[in-house]
Amino acid sequence: MIKGNPVRKILSEVNKAYISGLLDGDGAIMACIEKHAEKKFGFRIRICIKISQNNLKILNWCKIKTGIGNVRFVKNNEYEWITRNQEDAKFLLELFIPYLKIKNKQAKLAQKILNTETKTIKNLLKNAKLADALSKLNVRSQGRRKNFMAMIQDSISPND
Repeated sequence: MIKGNPVRKILSEVNKAYISGLLDGDGAIMACIEKHAEKKFGFRIRICIKISQNNLKILNWCKIKTGIGNVRFVKNNEYEWITRNQEDAKFLLELFIPYLKIKNKQAKLAQKILNTETKTIKNLLKNAKLADALSKLNVRSQGRRKNFMAMIQDSISPND
């Protein structure tokens, strides 16, 4: 169960659809695999959701309406509203999936990752494979895409 946030409860259908449209057009749903010493297998997979805009007011409005994420300056006249918190990402995906047209597949893959605990190496590798599939759907990541599953497999002892 997600912690109760009264702001989240009043997000109207119109606002869900509007923010989903921003995510479809100017956003990204990404899976990041990071080395993490405190994790059982030395890695963690995080879902990041962001919308980039040069209109700071729209992004601040998204943050206020959802009660989630941070707005930050990126460069020149560009800002982004972003969340890396996994519970928040899960919550946003549940809200937006019915409205997403372009990024619906990415959102569903991200949901699968978020709903699979990485208590076993098998589950970690399953999520890495899903992260690779999500990355392939993201147009802007094509030049910098990594094979996350291979990266994890290379660092795991065959005895694990």
